[in-house]
Amino acid sequence: MQFMPRRALLPLLAALVLAALPAAAAPTRIACVGDSITAGYGLKDPAHEAWPAVLGRLLGPGYEVRNFGVSATTLLRHGNYPYWERPEFAEAGEFAPQIVILKLGTNDTKPVNWDTHAGEFATDAAALIEHFANLPSKPAVWICLPAPFFANKFTIEEFNATQVRTLLRSVAAEYHVPVIDPRPALANHPEYFPDGVHPTAAGAAVLAQVVAEALRTAQRSAP
Repeated sequence: MQFMPRRALLPLLAALVLAALPAAAAPTRIACVGDSITAGYGLKDPAHEAWPAVLGRLLGPGYEVRNFGVSATTLLRHGNYPYWERPEFAEAGEFAPQIVILKLGTNDTKPVNWDTHAGEFATDAAALIEHFANLPSKPAVWICLPAPFFANKFTIEEFNATQVRTLLRSVAAEYHVPVIDPRPALANHPEYFPDGVHPTAAGAAVLAQVVAEALRTAQRSAP
């Protein structure tokens, strides 16, 4: 009887051991859809300081968080710069996410958008939820409400934002979509918003912490 040399056995044994190990789970993909606050407008290093980047670090290696934010975009289809028409809209779907976080609505408060198209907002919000919920990856969709404003710059209106938040909550309830409200964590920190609208790196980090805690709470509550 011939025996295989010990050195020849080692690669075979290693291969058998590796084959027996459970395959590493693929990371959960999270698509962050939003406007300039998501894109990281005003930050020195948006790729590392914008809230989606911070969220990825907070959640750890089990998640792949990608930023699909586009500055100045609206949730409204007929807004002055609709997110629907940007390349990132399609790219977010191609990412095949398991979770989608929608953080739009800030630019919709501008009079150029709200004064003409306010009546379309709820319908467009519902359509956006349906679009992402019906992707082949069947992601869980979340809505993150607009952060607080500390100045009506860029023609962004807090009065209109109150209506935007109310409508987003209503549509979210209709579609059983969870809502994240970052205002309690940010409302007493105007220093995080030097231009009144866009957060600093510190403000973006707080926003990311709010989102991360919401996701963790949902995960702990899952059956």
